[in-house]
Amino acid sequence: MILFVLSDCFSKTDKMTNLEIVKSTYEGKTSEENGENLAKYVAKDISWKEAKGFPYAGTYVGLENITKNVFSRLGSEWIDYKFTPEDYVAADDKIVAYGTYSGIYKLTGKPFQARVAHIWKLKDGKILSFEQFVDSQVVNDAMRQ
Repeated sequence: MILFVLSDCFSKTDKMTNLEIVKSTYEGKTSEENGENLAKYVAKDISWKEAKGFPYAGTYVGLENITKNVFSRLGSEWIDYKFTPEDYVAADDKIVAYGTYSGIYKLTGKPFQARVAHIWKLKDGKILSFEQFVDSQVVNDAMRQ
């Protein structure tokens, strides 16, 4: 009986909290590590919503569509595009991350910084959805000649 109780305690400490899962998608040593962590925790039918007015606006379902329509474009069209988290708010299966986007648009050479919030919804250790809220104007201004 004691062995069963101890093994149960250890297994609970190995499971990441929702907040730890979301943090792992931002705070890895490299962008690749962040991407690997995202891939590890997304639900197969994840819904990913980029804000209206943002250059990559739309709702994408599944990691393949998200990668093609968002991450590949960010990686090819920008220099050092990143999200720097300021803080997180966690409530049950919802996590809000807020901070600042920054980067330089390759075609114009213009840098930008924009305030942003991300709302994540998770269930059973899997990311079900993501929604972006961002000051799109400064991003679009950086993209204009």
